[in-house]
Amino acid sequence: MKIHRNVLLLFALTVFLFTQSCTDEHESEETNAEAARLIPVQVSQVSRGDISAYYSNTATLEAEQEATVVSKVRGIIEEITVEEGDVVQEGNILAKIDDEQYRIEANRAKATLSRLENEFQRSKELFEKNLISAENFQNSRYEYESQKATYELAKLNLENTSVRSPISGIISERFVKRGNMIGTDQQLYRVTDFSPLTAILHVPEHEMSKIRKNQRAEIRADALPGQLFVGYVERISPVVDQETGTIKVTVRVDETNGQLRPGMFSRVRIVYDTRQNTRMIPKASVISEDLNQSVYVIRDSLAFKKQIRTGYTNGQNIEVIEGLTDGEMVVTIGQSSLQDSSKVSVINRSL
Repeated sequence: MKIHRNVLLLFALTVFLFTQSCTDEHESEETNAEAARLIPVQVSQVSRGDISAYYSNTATLEAEQEATVVSKVRGIIEEITVEEGDVVQEGNILAKIDDEQYRIEANRAKATLSRLENEFQRSKELFEKNLISAENFQNSRYEYESQKATYELAKLNLENTSVRSPISGIISERFVKRGNMIGTDQQLYRVTDFSPLTAILHVPEHEMSKIRKNQRAEIRADALPGQLFVGYVERISPVVDQETGTIKVTVRVDETNGQLRPGMFSRVRIVYDTRQNTRMIPKASVISEDLNQSVYVIRDSLAFKKQIRTGYTNGQNIEVIEGLTDGEMVVTIGQSSLQDSSKVSVINRSL
């Protein structure tokens, strides 16, 4: 009888353990199923900040001041004093032309001038004493004045044998070599002032209401990735080009570090409006459908779809004019798997 009772107890214990195991497995399966139904998403909080609107275009940078230096006299290049890349100031000597002939001509003109000056002074004294006619006196004066101009021209030609820079800048190009025979008005150098530089934009006339003088402009050069240069709108043409329907806008950038160069391809953005302390969210969170825009807002681990109205776009952010309040969490990654009231699992909890 005792053995029978033990067998019954053993059987009851076995049944209990089996039942408990099945219950635990069922609860585990339900937990896993519940977790599988949660859609993983990344979120971001509605924030406040400044956002700007831009007019964007491309342009090739140009030097505001650039001069081609030409010879004012003919002769042989005797000396080259600067090379490409050298910095020069206005009036610096760039090259020297053989001046022997011009020096002789200047000395001869000076000697003749001295002789005619003496003759003019004698004629003046005689005329005042009525010893010569007015015609002789006038002829003497004309010869003296004419020779005076000849001497000044000879002296100027002598001075022009020293070729000087008309502006301050950098020698960007040299066209001659020492020993070359050059003629009058022949190109010798190109001098470029690297600051300021300008970007010429041709803005469509329907965009002109946005552009104003002195507006901030942001310039980026493809040759200098990651660097931003700041300029401003310096000039706006008052007329519209009839062929292209555009208006010429000149953007100026004062860049003194020598990084920007004339001829560089640049991307220019003119800031025409800035809204301060406005609501912003990442652009990635916005869903565009036809003419409507919406986002998924997270509340109590549920995603709710909300219609919004957006404004300016700036970098990775977009302005929210209507539909969201400060501090709300919007989905930035995972929207394609969501429906209204979907259960979600936020995987970036730090936000």
